[in-house]
Amino acid sequence: MQNKKLQKNVVCKTKKTKIMDSINQNQEEDNLKNLAGTEALKKMKQIAEETQTCFFCTNIKTGSPLAVRPMQVQKVDDAGCLWFLSSNDSNKDSEIKQDDHVHLLFQESHHSGFLNVYGDAFISADKAKIKELWTPILKAWFTEGEDDPRISVIKVVPSEAYYWDNKHGNAVAFIKQAASAVIGKTYDDSVEGELKV
Repeated sequence: MQNKKLQKNVVCKTKKTKIMDSINQNQEEDNLKNLAGTEALKKMKQIAEETQTCFFCTNIKTGSPLAVRPMQVQKVDDAGCLWFLSSNDSNKDSEIKQDDHVHLLFQESHHSGFLNVYGDAFISADKAKIKELWTPILKAWFTEGEDDPRISVIKVVPSEAYYWDNKHGNAVAFIKQAASAVIGKTYDDSVEGELKV
């Protein structure tokens, strides 16, 4: 009977405070911080712009391998949309036309700045947007420059986003992890949460 009561309290506490697992429960510091609005946009921009590239996943179906390729983010706008330049004859563009759900995975460094974005992709041939997003290095792929007829624009509108980072930089995070290993108590400087842009 007491075991059931204890189990019920754990379930209620988990739902109420969103404690995620036993490792997080051992931390003395709060490491869950959901962000919304301007704060969420700032975090998404920080990680995406620092990282510059992501794994851009299409063909998202249960039981099938994802189609994955690295892509450079050209811009994160003030609405939280992520912008890419692509080739209109690519497998990626073809897959988006079949199913516009995409998954973007970012990793800023070995230890921090992880971002997971799920959303819908929209393809266009908007010449003004191509001009805005164009950088000279892209001529390596689009040999005719910004007027190359193969260029397409992909806009990803996030429907869900989640981040993992640290609170005080990699140096402090390392010191806390080292202290934890010596003391045998969890002092993790990590922070994670949903991003609602």
